[in-house]
Amino acid sequence: MHPTIARLAEAMNNHDPHAMAAQMAEDYFSEQPVHPNRTFTGNKQVAINWAQMFAGVPDMVGTVLAEDTLGSRSWSEWRWEGHHTDGSEFAVRGVIIAGLRDDGLIQWARLYTEPVEQDSAAIEEAVQRLSRAGD
Repeated sequence: MHPTIARLAEAMNNHDPHAMAAQMAEDYFSEQPVHPNRTFTGNKQVAINWAQMFAGVPDMVGTVLAEDTLGSRSWSEWRWEGHHTDGSEFAVRGVIIAGLRDDGLIQWARLYTEPVEQDSAAIEEAVQRLSRAGD
């Protein structure tokens, strides 16, 4: 695993939002392509976001299921689990693609992470909804 991604996971599991932000460049650019309104710039926002996450999910654990770095690009698959303060389950899965600078800091990232839907539609219904076949 790339050392920066390992440090990011360690900071996440230590619930240290500032150590997480320290893995990113000051002008870090974050985007979630399927949620374009969530785009932001700056590692300070990383610390703000994750401080709120840890407050709301105090037992959160992040696991890197797989990671591969080719040149300056890291692809990592994540599992985030825990419980909200009301006791309800928190589960997110997804992939993060990150651009790494020569000094190892993350310059940009595209997050494809989503809450796990335990009661989501089966594949047939999901495909029908997406395709609108039969409408």
